Amino acid sequence: MAILSYNEITIKKVIVHEGDPCLVIDSHVFRKQKRKPVNNTKLKNLKNGRLLDVTFHVSETAEEAELETKSVTFIYRKPGEYWFHFTGNPSERFELGEELVGDQGRFLKERSDVDALVFDDEIIGLKLPIKMDLKVKEAAPAVKGNTSSGALKQVTLETGATIMVPMFINEGDVICVNTEAGEYSSRAEKN
Repeated sequence: MAILSYNEITIKKVIVHEGDPCLVIDSHVFRKQKRKPVNNTKLKNLKNGRLLDVTFHVSETAEEAELETKSVTFIYRKPGEYWFHFTGNPSERFELGEELVGDQGRFLKERSDVDALVFDDEIIGLKLPIKMDLKVKEAAPAVKGNTSSGALKQVTLETGATIMVPMFINEGDVICVNTEAGEYSSRAEKN
């Protein structure tokens, strides 16, 4: 376990704050007039998603969180619930709530493996690949005259998620989706 001094608490580090793992999303070290320097940070609690403004003074330290990654397999979803098992061990099923899985859950394909972030033997989040290839299940045909550059239409993916895509995407196409932004990225292959 690493101890970080006030000026080592920088963006993208994960620290333990009040017993919870927190991601540093902003950090600014500065000196107010003739006082000692401080580090104003913005932290995101990885357990509950809350944002915190925390100031660290010269004499203060923070413990770097030890996050573990375990491979889990997505089985199915029910309203408000996502069911998984540890990869290679289908008998150990467990459920994660919608608030923990987050918006990225709409891109989860059944029987796909993803990484679970584990802190103190508790799953605190999922790490989906930034780009995933998904098949278009439903798409309205492009209407002639509507295909000008930048025109978009809504499609439904094999996971049930709906996103906006360019007019040339058709039902059955496989597209690459950016799971962080929840947006169309490119066409993966044509059927």
